[in-house]
Amino acid sequence: MNSTQATVTGERADLLESLARQRHFLRYTTRGLADEQARQRTTASELSLGGLIKHVTAVEGRWAGFITGGAQAMGGGRSADPDAWSQGFRMLEDETLAGLLDAYAQMARRTDELVATLPDLDAAHALPEAPWFEPGAKWSARRVLLHVIAETAQHAGHADIIRESLDGAKTMG
Repeated sequence: MNSTQATVTGERADLLESLARQRHFLRYTTRGLADEQARQRTTASELSLGGLIKHVTAVEGRWAGFITGGAQAMGGGRSADPDAWSQGFRMLEDETLAGLLDAYAQMARRTDELVATLPDLDAAHALPEAPWFEPGAKWSARRVLLHVIAETAQHAGHADIIRESLDGAKTMG
């Protein structure tokens, strides 16, 4: 538990604890890896462990922006260029696993602080226009946090498969 979580109680503490648990599982899949291993694809997909860390960091940042400033604060969404979009899932040659994990830890601290200090978890904004969102839908800060928890958990599962394919190591079991 970090210092932000120690000062938060109730629903916010539950949300932060759930998010921290999923972040831990995702980070744990990278234990003991060299940069080359973290960059390696072990399945037919574009996913690598370093790429997943990079992606989840960026997505969490965009959703934190949404909580405070709505859709316009999310920055650029999914690019129409498939190569540009998939680059957000790739660990590039000039990136290190340590650097990506540090950026993820910094993003986690910012998100945790936001959750701890947000005046109202019911505050909502209209979602950006996208084919995967219902037109005109609004999400509260609470719903965004639940989405971030779910997405982090989903990618932790992806990471576990990638790691097991890489060297047989498992997150659990």
